[in-house]
Amino acid sequence: MTATLTYAYAVCRPHKALPGTGSPVRTLTAGPLTAVVQDVPEADFSEEALRRRLSDRAELERRARAHHEVITAASSITPTVPLPLATLYRGDERVREALRERETSFLTALDHLAGRQEWGVKVYAPAPPPPARESAAVDTGRAYLDRVRNRHQGREQRQNAALQAAERVDAVVRGFAVATRRLRPHGVEVTGKDRAHILNAAYLLDTARTRELRAALTSLRRDEPAIHIDLSGPWPPYSFTDAFAGTGAAP
Repeated sequence: MTATLTYAYAVCRPHKALPGTGSPVRTLTAGPLTAVVQDVPEADFSEEALRRRLSDRAELERRARAHHEVITAASSITPTVPLPLATLYRGDERVREALRERETSFLTALDHLAGRQEWGVKVYAPAPPPPARESAAVDTGRAYLDRVRNRHQGREQRQNAALQAAERVDAVVRGFAVATRRLRPHGVEVTGKDRAHILNAAYLLDTARTRELRAALTSLRRDEPAIHIDLSGPWPPYSFTDAFAGTGAAP
């Protein structure tokens, strides 16, 4: 018989619409909490095997997508605390022990997340244009230094204006949110060379305020033409669980 581990995706309260024991993804209940889990082969999910598999970008993306799909399905049914990718336990009883050990913190998180969704807002600014090509007859000395200084000042002014615009966006969205989290902006390897990522933030909003959020961002896009604003979501509350529930797993 193949040895297995229990892969835990998320924690929620018991709900009759959650998957039962007959499907690959199933539920385990301990008191007022339920874990959404799946049996996985130990040989494929040992520490060494997992490190090797997740070092491959395509495999990491595939695994992350599968993890996200299960969490999204659960959170569409009931408030859910997502667990980190590859949260593994040595059997169902260890999952139940973890639920009992962290019962208070998980219940606090579920109360906080009920009726709320995570939204992501990213703000980009156009990358500065490359320096103009100097003509062969370019002036030397003071005139050259003046041009360099003017280019530098212009670049700084555009950057500062974009950063201030991003802060105005953040201030508006914070007004709708019950919690916010600033994330590290992406580098050029993600955004490309044509734009700079200057705001990467997650916001936890009451579901009832979704229409207000969209309307506010429509106005901001009109009022802040020097930047580009992207809205993504709604997402399961990935960015807002650690503060309310100890989501690290113990094998």
